[in-house]
Amino acid sequence: MIRQRRHQQALRLSLPDPLPSCEFQNHNNLSSSSSSSTLSPLSSTSSSNSITIDNVLDLEKLAVLGHGHGATVYKVRHKNSANIYALKVLRFDEDVMKIQQQAAVREAEILKRLDSDLIVKCYGGVFDNQFLDTDNGGDLCFVMEYMESGSLLDVLSICHTLPEKVISVVARRVLEGLQYLHGMQIVHRDIKPSNLLINSKGELKIADFGVSRVVATTNEEREWCVGTCAYMSPERFDSERWNGGDCDGFAGDVWSLGVVVLECFVGRYPLIVPGQKLDWATLMCAISFGEKMVLPDKASPEFRTFVWRCLEKDWRVRGTVEELLDHPFVTTCCSGPVEGLLGNASEPSFGLKVASQF
Repeated sequence: MIRQRRHQQALRLSLPDPLPSCEFQNHNNLSSSSSSSTLSPLSSTSSSNSITIDNVLDLEKLAVLGHGHGATVYKVRHKNSANIYALKVLRFDEDVMKIQQQAAVREAEILKRLDSDLIVKCYGGVFDNQFLDTDNGGDLCFVMEYMESGSLLDVLSICHTLPEKVISVVARRVLEGLQYLHGMQIVHRDIKPSNLLINSKGELKIADFGVSRVVATTNEEREWCVGTCAYMSPERFDSERWNGGDCDGFAGDVWSLGVVVLECFVGRYPLIVPGQKLDWATLMCAISFGEKMVLPDKASPEFRTFVWRCLEKDWRVRGTVEELLDHPFVTTCCSGPVEGLLGNASEPSFGLKVASQF
């Protein structure tokens, strides 16, 4: 059970029927010492089966789904309806609270823009200084769509490699998600297997906008080294060498997808040789200075050209989302959900291996 706070206040979570006009709670006053427990809807999702949660104690904590970017994600159940959600809790340390809160506000601003079946939905968020039972720090909680079948990372941990037919469906879903995000001027900046989640229908969705940014409204063009180094593009690792200062960031998401697709094919992180340490220096050399990727002989010509278009080191000639959506590797794949992923990972233990949900 989520524990009681010393200063319990009513917490109202409208799930999943948020009002699109509402603003994020305490948007301009996150550093305030006062506690706010009123949930603000962040998404324009609508449903006739709206559930109202009047108190945090209406949520029963069932399990920890994952950790990352200073957050913990819990699987929670609404006691009255038995509906299952994921509760993402960002915990702020007193020493760096201002920086963390600014990042949290940015994430909330992005989440409330999104309404797509290609993106893990966020139904609302609340800032609360009392959640930790301490006078220092505070929490920001997001109520998220629960993705029952875990992440692509979980699938790879069981299956190790995936057939091209399944990889092509993964690539198509991610490209469609990126097309939606980029159309809204949002750069994800952390596409990787653990941020690609799968529900019980086999639908893959993009999650975790903790390091994302809105191109048109931010002045962070020089803040490249955020996210997960292993999936960063050359222009983010070495902006001067690859003229990254002129890049809008969209091409970086395409590079990350290329790494993910290749990882699904070879069954390991593909840009370094087996046995090398996955440290910053090794990754810097491999990503920024390494030779063109040599793909296994068993890879089809369509797969090879798709990966090479994603992993062009010069972002100015790298494949675009629109180009890659028309690529034969994607257009000739089967339509529908990622049924192959769930079929290959159908062991009874799979449901317990949900390592990440953001």
